[in-house]
Amino acid sequence: MALAVLRSRALSGMEAAEVTVEVHLAGGLPTFTLVGLPDTEVKEARDRVRAAIQNCRFEFPQRRITVNLAPADLPKESGRFDLPIALGILIASGQIRNADLSAYEFAGELALGGELRAIRGPLAMCLSAAKSGRSFVLPAESAPEAALVRSATILPAGNLLEVCAHLDGRCPIQPYAGGTLTAPPSYPDLSEVHGQASAKRALEVAAAGGHSLLFAGPPGAGKSMLAARLSGILPQMSETEALESAAVHSLAGCFRIEHWGLRPFRAPHHTASAAALVGGGSVPRPGEISLAHHGVLFLDELPEFERGVLEALREPLESGRISIARAARRSDFPARFQLLAAMNPCPCGWRGHPSGRCRCTPDQVARYRGRLSGPLLDRIDLMIDMPSLSAAELQEENGAEASDAVRRRVVAARVLQADRQGKPNADLGTGEIDRHCRPDAAARDLLQQAIVRLNLSGRSYHRVLRVARSIADLAAASGIDRVHVAEAVHYRRGLAGD
Repeated sequence: MALAVLRSRALSGMEAAEVTVEVHLAGGLPTFTLVGLPDTEVKEARDRVRAAIQNCRFEFPQRRITVNLAPADLPKESGRFDLPIALGILIASGQIRNADLSAYEFAGELALGGELRAIRGPLAMCLSAAKSGRSFVLPAESAPEAALVRSATILPAGNLLEVCAHLDGRCPIQPYAGGTLTAPPSYPDLSEVHGQASAKRALEVAAAGGHSLLFAGPPGAGKSMLAARLSGILPQMSETEALESAAVHSLAGCFRIEHWGLRPFRAPHHTASAAALVGGGSVPRPGEISLAHHGVLFLDELPEFERGVLEALREPLESGRISIARAARRSDFPARFQLLAAMNPCPCGWRGHPSGRCRCTPDQVARYRGRLSGPLLDRIDLMIDMPSLSAAELQEENGAEASDAVRRRVVAARVLQADRQGKPNADLGTGEIDRHCRPDAAARDLLQQAIVRLNLSGRSYHRVLRVARSIADLAAASGIDRVHVAEAVHYRRGLAGD
């Protein structure tokens, strides 16, 4: 048989498109040609495959070898095609017989000795491969991650010889049957944060409705500590959410099996570029906002980020997705994250501190805060000022409410939202706000005053209503009254100015 046809997968954004690997052997001078838009890593497969075949005591055919990776217009990257190329050569040259290739898909990078090395994105590939009904042959190191897709049949192999023995029928590979992960996710506890009752309340409201939140306060007030504890009061991830989050991390090559079910918490440094934050590269990879999918994106020292970097957040904050366009391709990544940010009140950080150590002029404060654009601030639902802790608060014994108690209230509020509208309050559209966030007469009067005095935009008005709905849900109230609106407006005052 001079032609062998196998199937594999190529990654393009969150999609894992099927790739047909065609290997043809013909007469003529010995050559090894790869076609089908391969990048440098794929082209280097020629040397890896030749060495692996020879070191596994097979004969490398001294013929004209042509490998086609179809479809031809889909870019192919990484060493994942080493295994199907090597198998195609062995089948086309008659060294592997009676192989039923229609039942399998293959991916794996070959070492020179024939061992199979882990690949990037096995979970994302198996999410697509499971729909085809075929078994997926993968390196043993990648099997635990891929097996998180319960509907997929994973055949883990340690080297090329094991795969050849399986296809020959001499030594079948048993499907991967790893143990079930039962350890619950572990997060820092809210009880470890002293004082800051109003900030903790804002954090609870943000968690209840999935809202974005901005902390403003001097150094040492506890902004970063509170931010790190948001994940611990959010509802546990569903299996669908966990799979989506894990698939993004798998694409980036940073997934760890022990992180399964753990809500992501991403905290990029303020020197991060726009491409690092939203994703990019010649071969588009997910950025921090996608790695925070179904989790928390924490931006500390918010005004220190480049303005263009922060402006890139505006669209994904609204849509929950990011589309990265390049000359040769376009990739879409999910980015439904909860934004949590922190900033100092002034350049030196001590404005309003009882010690009076701040020497910043009003112009300096205005320039510092002016680094954040109005359209970006308009997309942040809550803002809370955090004062510095007093000596008594710092020395008080730990008696604060634990994360478990707060999480129970948040979960109860999320259940109300799921029953009422099928989504968190932060994701409500304009029409849904009109149906589910109707304030009573007294609340409408208060809201009217707030619109005038704080000069709220249409977007701000809708965000106040969403936050008020979350506050009402925490109180298990069916309607929105004046108290709920008053608290929501209080969280908006900081965004409208001092």
